[in-house]
Amino acid sequence: MNLKSKIEEYVPYDEIEAKDKEYFLKWINTFEDVLTRNNEFGHITASAFVVNEDKTKMLVVYHNIYDNWIYPGGHADGEEDLLSVAVREVLEETGLKVKVLDNSIYAIAAYPTIGHIKRGKYVSAHTHLDVVFILEGNDKEPLKIKEDENKGVKWIPLEEAYGNNIVDFTRPTNKRMIKKLKS
Repeated sequence: MNLKSKIEEYVPYDEIEAKDKEYFLKWINTFEDVLTRNNEFGHITASAFVVNEDKTKMLVVYHNIYDNWIYPGGHADGEEDLLSVAVREVLEETGLKVKVLDNSIYAIAAYPTIGHIKRGKYVSAHTHLDVVFILEGNDKEPLKIKEDENKGVKWIPLEEAYGNNIVDFTRPTNKRMIKKLKS
């Protein structure tokens, strides 16, 4: 099943996700290249809401560009299997091997990305159309830092997922994902 079909089939959790779903579909219908960074206006990213086994903590990384804590994730870079991208990004950014709790999309969100320097080149501001999957990891396993992308990796209690030390635009998504988890 292609990306457009997966987004069409996604059942939004609330009114915010319903609006973001419309935005995703307009984006996909407007631009030919939404899976690579060649689309300078924005592109698809895949992320992971990684919870521990007893579902009391989530995994976060201290993102160098956003200068705050956020769940792991990254660019699709042309790959349409976004679940694989999310799993790979967790391993690359944290060293953690994870278990997939659900193959379906868990959440979606459109995020602004500020202009920044990446690998010595300036990247203009653009939009990340983030597709999030729910994964499980062992919170007793050692974590590693991927220094070119983050300054830290840690588990936080779910209650801290919408605090001031979390990237501001992800706080509402975190809140929705945790509500969904607990329902």
